[in-house]
Amino acid sequence: MIIAFSVSPLGTGADVGRAVAEAVRVVRASGLPNETSAMFTTIEGEWDEVMAVVKQATDAILAVAPRCSLVLKADIRPGVTDAITAKVATVERYLAEN
Repeated sequence: MIIAFSVSPLGTGADVGRAVAEAVRVVRASGLPNETSAMFTTIEGEWDEVMAVVKQATDAILAVAPRCSLVLKADIRPGVTDAITAKVATVERYLAEN
């Protein structure tokens, strides 16, 4: 499965970058395939391992904030691996066509 998620502290002011960086640090330490963009972090793996990382990232936010906003979108497709890069490659292939 692939999960795109965003965690952000609430109640700590406008600067959320440091807390978000700690959440991303958790994701990167997981060893699972992942990518971070301006709005979401995408992670790929089995259900239990991906959800465990999302929980740990959320806990990293809650360690420094009284509340946490979590947005999550999942693509659950059993038996598929490397979809985190394959899906983008498919789109890029279509874009390269005339």
